[in-house]
Amino acid sequence: MWKYPFIVLILTLSKFALAGSLRVDISHLSGASPLRLHSLSYQQAETYSITRLSYLLSQFSLQKEDGSWLELSDQFAYIDVSKRRTSFSLSEIPSGDYKALRFSVGVPKEQNHADPAQLSAEHPLNPNINQLHWDWTGGYIFMAIEGKYRTPDQSLSGFVYHLANDANLSSVQLASRFQIKNNTGITLQMDAAKLFSQPRSLSFVSDGASTHSHPGDSISSALIANLQSAFNVAQVTYPPSEAPQKAVAPLYLPEKYKPYRFVMSKRFPMPALPRDNPLLEERVELGRRLFGDTRLSRDLSTSCASCHHQENAFTDNKPLSRGVEGREGSRNSMPLFNLAWKSSFFWDGRANSLREQALMPIQDHLEMDESLENIVAKLSQYPPVVDDFKKAFSGEPAITPEKVSLALEAFLLTLTSYDSKFDRAMDGKGSLTEQEQRGMQLFFTEYEPRSGKLGADCFHCHGGANFSDHQFHNNGLKPTADLGRFSITGKERDRATFSTPSLRNVALTAPYMHDGRFETLEQVIDHYSGPMHQSPTLDPNLAKHPQAGLQLTAEDKAALVAFLKSLSDPKFAPHSP
Repeated sequence: MWKYPFIVLILTLSKFALAGSLRVDISHLSGASPLRLHSLSYQQAETYSITRLSYLLSQFSLQKEDGSWLELSDQFAYIDVSKRRTSFSLSEIPSGDYKALRFSVGVPKEQNHADPAQLSAEHPLNPNINQLHWDWTGGYIFMAIEGKYRTPDQSLSGFVYHLANDANLSSVQLASRFQIKNNTGITLQMDAAKLFSQPRSLSFVSDGASTHSHPGDSISSALIANLQSAFNVAQVTYPPSEAPQKAVAPLYLPEKYKPYRFVMSKRFPMPALPRDNPLLEERVELGRRLFGDTRLSRDLSTSCASCHHQENAFTDNKPLSRGVEGREGSRNSMPLFNLAWKSSFFWDGRANSLREQALMPIQDHLEMDESLENIVAKLSQYPPVVDDFKKAFSGEPAITPEKVSLALEAFLLTLTSYDSKFDRAMDGKGSLTEQEQRGMQLFFTEYEPRSGKLGADCFHCHGGANFSDHQFHNNGLKPTADLGRFSITGKERDRATFSTPSLRNVALTAPYMHDGRFETLEQVIDHYSGPMHQSPTLDPNLAKHPQAGLQLTAEDKAALVAFLKSLSDPKFAPHSP
């Protein structure tokens, strides 16, 4: 009686044993040459450059020799040329011979309208990973192509092509014979020039410099027609197996500890919390105390909290912050909340983690001006502080610079903001005024006159649950000696680009911009409504606007300010305890 179940078990195990993986690498070209981002040298109807090319892939299928298709369900990929994210793997594929690969650019309707907050932190459809989700106003952007082009009078303008919406999910099928073994690799080529030319030619001047894929839009239909010709199979390889990655172990985990309960909105995507620095109550509390400890500064006058006040969303309301001996810093103090969703820190992104960021102000001559050796020596003189470190960390010595950074990181990760008037209205627990609703409409509507859309176009850089894409942009400010991210990377494309701050609690964090040049939200809106400082690195989403700017009416400006004020979280307001 056990004979047949045993055979079924053997067959099942054999099936999984024979399953292989397919690694897909995509090489991006323009014609026969590798695609170079930010290179104003490509020619179609106009001379143009591409500054962003990112897209989502889904509905992968492999065609068997008998002509039937093997559907690989629930596997997705996010590709971004600027991030050098151009590879992915498909798993659990039965071994055998195949003769074609098929996939869709975009995501199916079910996933396009699902709640992205349910996805894991590493999932390619997590909006915090891909910055391709319209959140409050719609689903995913299937493909984003942005850049610059020269107009007939040789001035520089911008183009923004966003392919989206369920009807524009596009299938690509590529013939290629290959075998699925333990490991199989396929290299695809994607020719960006063909997206603009084959079979349907596009002109930024004649056809339009932007699309958001509204029904009947001619640009999006041309992009769909051109997608098939843009992809081809370059080669098939059979690489050796890769060594498995080692599991990440927690650092200095104490013998006894209590996990910290991290609280976030159900509307937020899952953040990638550091696996080697788990949130422990003992560690978070230690970080909170260190945040306000003036012993971290050379003359015992300054703490982290000196420039980051909770009642101002952890800013200090000064154009430029001051450190020890009243030394004036070079930039405006950034707010500190929802940092778990960021992957780089400071206005120029020079720190890649919070633990790295936390130690920089301590050593900065204009801020706390102290050495890491000295702060360890000072803290070690106080037995209660040593005891706090021993509760939060194992190992000797009890206090080290690394442990200081881990404690500060743990505390900073817990600073979350998600309970504004806007959030309550979205949850059906409140409502926005008519003026705030008008401001919200303007905020989330593109400026695309050919489609009859005359919004304020804010959401491209300030979209998502955090009202920020956490990227770096040149937003058309008149330049100063501060070169922004260029000072870190040395790349010309980063000249005068700065980190995009969250607009949550923005009414509490004046003055604004990296140098605090604008005192009020009204001045900020005036900047974005009027003419921008034109430069080669001006973001395409701003460069596509008329030279004179959007020219918003006084009523629309007031509505935008009203909406921005609805993003304030009461726990960060001045009256909070």
